[in-house]
Amino acid sequence: MKPEHTPVIDRKQQLRAIIFGTETRWGRYFDISLILCILLSVSLVFIDTIESIHQQYGALINIGEWFFTVIFTLEYLLRLYCSENRFSFAKSFYGVVDFISILPSYLALFIPGANAVLAIRVLRLFRIFRVLKLLRYLAEGNLLLKAMMQSSRKVFLFFFSVSLIIMVLSVVMYVIEGPNNGFTSIPKSMYWTVVTITTVGYGDITPQTPLGQGIAALTMLIGYSIIAIPTGILTAEISHEMVRTRDLRKCSNCGKNGHDNDAKFCTQCGSELEAL
Repeated sequence: MKPEHTPVIDRKQQLRAIIFGTETRWGRYFDISLILCILLSVSLVFIDTIESIHQQYGALINIGEWFFTVIFTLEYLLRLYCSENRFSFAKSFYGVVDFISILPSYLALFIPGANAVLAIRVLRLFRIFRVLKLLRYLAEGNLLLKAMMQSSRKVFLFFFSVSLIIMVLSVVMYVIEGPNNGFTSIPKSMYWTVVTITTVGYGDITPQTPLGQGIAALTMLIGYSIIAIPTGILTAEISHEMVRTRDLRKCSNCGKNGHDNDAKFCTQCGSELEAL
């Protein structure tokens, strides 16, 4: 005898397969549609900050924003409905992002001045990561993350050394140039040193004395020299991690290892490889 609520359960499972899964055709259509809605909604938030556009098309943008807010609200409610554990979904990272991204629009209706928090809607961009499942399926992202973790101590020591150089140069420039030339304090000198050593060079503060200009030239050369150091550290760790990961790609059928990170089948026996 079939359970009384089988049609409801089947409908819920079908909705879950579409909303949370990407294996089905309708699931892919749902994901693509959601990505387009997210991008269009965030684009509205961006262009609404342009005063001329806001003055001329503010009403249309507001209608569009509410259109997407209703869509995202329905999507959030459907995710709650289809979730096996609704409380776990609601308190999860993406559950919180979903809720916060639709909350400002409703707050603006009831709380005066809530328009200031409407920019929080940009959080909707985070939803793309869930839809695309980048954190799960992009091995390259995991590889980069592991390399950054492995090189964190070296990078920290590098930035600590750079900070010492910045402090020394800042004190020297403050003593040489002084308040008359714009170096009114050591923190102000540190600002100039950071801008110069990163080769940005805004030009709002410039050394006037020959000695100060010489130190400025030296600071620029130091800046060009140190740019390559963290890049080299991270590149070395990425190369090391790629070699280590290739060694882990071992075929469970024939035992052959050394497969590429993106390989799906064994080069020796043709068996499917386990995902990283």
